[in-house]
Amino acid sequence: MDEMAYIQELADRYPCLEPVRGSVLQAYETLRECFVSGHKLLVAGNGGSAADSEHIVGELMKGFVKRRGIPEDMAEKMAEIDGTVGRELAGKLQEGLPAIALTGHPGLSTAFLNDVDGLMVYAQQVYGYGQEGDVFLGISTSGNAANIYYALIAAKAKGMKVIGLTGKDGGKLGRHADTAIIVPEQETYKIQELHLPVYHALCLMLEEYFF
Repeated sequence: MDEMAYIQELADRYPCLEPVRGSVLQAYETLRECFVSGHKLLVAGNGGSAADSEHIVGELMKGFVKRRGIPEDMAEKMAEIDGTVGRELAGKLQEGLPAIALTGHPGLSTAFLNDVDGLMVYAQQVYGYGQEGDVFLGISTSGNAANIYYALIAAKAKGMKVIGLTGKDGGKLGRHADTAIIVPEQETYKIQELHLPVYHALCLMLEEYFF
């Protein structure tokens, strides 16, 4: 399936998302360029959006709807190190698109919360992990989550592109992100319900292009 067909399928299945078709395409192009150039994606959110962050990374770092076998030369290198284990690894490991959810580092996050400022944990991670050419994907249903906004500022200072996934009027995230996908809902749970098909479409498009 052509990757562009996933945007049409998204609009067909969720007609209310037709207005964000252009921003979804722009987000896809930003992510595609990020991975083509050998860079990585950092993702963060709070509550349900934290779970979405982990979900996105799960779809990118392994096969989503395709099995992504590793290259033959890598399989040979593993077999040279240990024939039995190497062949087992080569048969089960999959190609991934490098993505990190900033939600899953409790040692760092609790230390920074205790020692410095909990609202700046994501900004600290973006500052530490981020490099020019990377992308930060911030998820906030209101667009006004302070910790996501702090991370956005750190990302832009590092030369990263920022994608915002939000709702309502977009908030600060919508106004300051390089690309803002503002789904047309006001209630938090309804916004979250529309975020999932959007990021699934992005992950499907990326998998189709790269694999």
